[in-house]
Amino acid sequence: MSFLSKFFKKDRGKVEIVSRKPVGKFRVEKSLRILGRQVLIGEVVEGIIYPGYKLRGKKTGIVMKIEMEKREADFAVSGDKVALMLENEIPCKKGDELEIYQS
Repeated sequence: MSFLSKFFKKDRGKVEIVSRKPVGKFRVEKSLRILGRQVLIGEVVEGIIYPGYKLRGKKTGIVMKIEMEKREADFAVSGDKVALMLENEIPCKKGDELEIYQS
């Protein structure tokens, strides 16, 4: 498998939730695709998000990167408006609230 086919591969495998209790919630305002990756723009409603944490809606995805005010952030807390780059795609629409789980 070439480098590009790995990067643009649509199905990156199933992600499972290990922790039982969510550590927060994220409200989706917009969903984009950038360089073959899904980027969710929205607000952390409660709790905290770190890269590596998981978002769960209809499916589950891993947060690869967090950006706030056009800069990469180490984490995001309740009330922050952020962009989250995901490792795999989650079907969602504006207004959906996704649960946040520790990795």
